Amino acid sequence: MSYVLGIDGGASKTVCILMDDLCQVLGRGEAGPSNYQGIGIEATLQSIQSAIQNAVKAAIITSTLNIDAICLGLAGVGRAADIEVVKSLVEELQNNKLLPITWALKPANIVICNDALIALVGGIGQPVGIVVAAGTGSIVFGRNNQGHTKRVGGWGYILGDEGSAYKIAIAGMNAALKSDDGREKSTSLIEGFKQHLDLESIEDLIELIYRRGWGVKKIAALAPIVDFAAASGDIVANIIIDDAVKELVKATSTVIDAIFSSNSILEVVTTGSVWRGRCKIHERFAASLGKKFPEVRVIFPRYEPAYGAGLLALQTTQN
Repeated sequence: MSYVLGIDGGASKTVCILMDDLCQVLGRGEAGPSNYQGIGIEATLQSIQSAIQNAVKAAIITSTLNIDAICLGLAGVGRAADIEVVKSLVEELQNNKLLPITWALKPANIVICNDALIALVGGIGQPVGIVVAAGTGSIVFGRNNQGHTKRVGGWGYILGDEGSAYKIAIAGMNAALKSDDGREKSTSLIEGFKQHLDLESIEDLIELIYRRGWGVKKIAALAPIVDFAAASGDIVANIIIDDAVKELVKATSTVIDAIFSSNSILEVVTTGSVWRGRCKIHERFAASLGKKFPEVRVIFPRYEPAYGAGLLALQTTQN
């Protein structure tokens, strides 16, 4: 029996899946963040170790586990320098005598990749297709049968992230202020922001956003205000949602054109908070993309990203 570990590491938490060679999840563990660029290498190592310990503990296995492969899908990992840093973390893991496992890793059984790939594999259940991630930020990533990949977006809130919760929230506040000026149509977004943020005037957004220094995540958390207004029929809010859909369809189409044929039968998995809105953005996206590519099927994730990491790790033991 082969045992593998799948790790999904991000800016908010780390998830570890312990899996056997029958693709059965034996244990699942969570820990703190593991984006080393934000919290440092030592803190990242601690989070990964804790997630592994918690997954093994949840498995309720009395004998020592022999780990044959590991996949770490981490946010922000893509450059050669990042991969070398993560390789050093794996070496540290193997030297840790406190973990209730033994290691049988060969270089070919260590997979280090970005979180988009494990979201694709976990979401679809295989390493072929496209993932459209639209949460705080946005990115589209695809992989074909030949192993060729294509990434579109993921350039951050200043340079990109079209279709993300952050950009939807910013567009909503911008539209509310323009409407208050008289430059934009009347919109319920004004009252929506005022009620949600307990503002006396929409102009008080200045105090929140600038003087209190609201960050990206806090601003992105305002996207549901735009979503609710759109679901309620607000014309301005619906224009914002339609613009987000257009950007995400354009990015997805670019990936399809780059590594798939136009009549390919493939699945596109959607992940992130944007897709859970009330305004049927998922249905709008699927319908718009379907007009260009009738054979493409848009789905919600079948499994979580850590499971995708486990599948990628298991794949190395079967080659």
